Amino acid sequence: MSELVRAGLVQQRWTGDKDSMIAASVDAIGRAASQGAQVVCLQELFYGPYFCQVQDTEYYSYTEAIPDGPTTELMREVAERHGVVLVVPMYEQEQPGVLYNTAAVIDADGTYLGKYRKNHIPQVKGFWEKFYFRPGNTGYPIFDTAVGRIGVYICYDRHFPEGWRAFGLAGAKIVFNPSATSRGLSQYLWRLEQPAAAVANEYYVGAINRVGVEPLGDNDFYGQTYFVDPRGELVGEAASDTDDEVVVRDLDMDKLAEVRELWAFYRDRRPDSYSTLVNP
Repeated sequence: MSELVRAGLVQQRWTGDKDSMIAASVDAIGRAASQGAQVVCLQELFYGPYFCQVQDTEYYSYTEAIPDGPTTELMREVAERHGVVLVVPMYEQEQPGVLYNTAAVIDADGTYLGKYRKNHIPQVKGFWEKFYFRPGNTGYPIFDTAVGRIGVYICYDRHFPEGWRAFGLAGAKIVFNPSATSRGLSQYLWRLEQPAAAVANEYYVGAINRVGVEPLGDNDFYGQTYFVDPRGELVGEAASDTDDEVVVRDLDMDKLAEVRELWAFYRDRRPDSYSTLVNP
């Protein structure tokens, strides 16, 4: 019998306020769980608009402590209720003025396992993230969950291969990439980068994107959330490019060993020759 992990991804449009967005996300988690999902990942900064389209201190009000804030506590209850592992991207305040783009990871029994803070922070038109976030300082942690070892990379991180490799070296079976990425800027990369990362590092990738145009700017978030396997093939179809959707797919963990035996990338690595890659 194959070892299958049934995994879920949630793409949503902005509802207009934080409370209703959280409620919609909790409902989506419940729908994924009702389909048998064992792990579910929400989109980047899931409970708010993508406020980085503007630079306004008003949006600092979306920050919460992690893990001691109300949304983490709520999601711990949701995880335990449904028996699912949750990846929950939020806007974190470590202390006043020290803010991060963060994902909390919660195990299927409601245990808070830790957090990943987005390492690579863009500053381009419509994505003014350096105004809101410090670069992450958690490194590239792996979380041992009820469904196995998982990692989290957030949106712009996906353009940087080093983190993808760090997750693979640490034994990740699935890496989630919650995002807020727009049609005009990056759509041509959406079906290239994550499949390439899955192939190069020989694990599954769950790529999540929100949908819709929000009142803060012209960014048209194009959805198309999907899972990709270590052969670079989509697991089922990608989600809609316009509508809310819960994507639930069976991920065959036996395929990881098959691919690693066929393509021995980890055996053939030459770390002794890579030292210049980390020079400033």
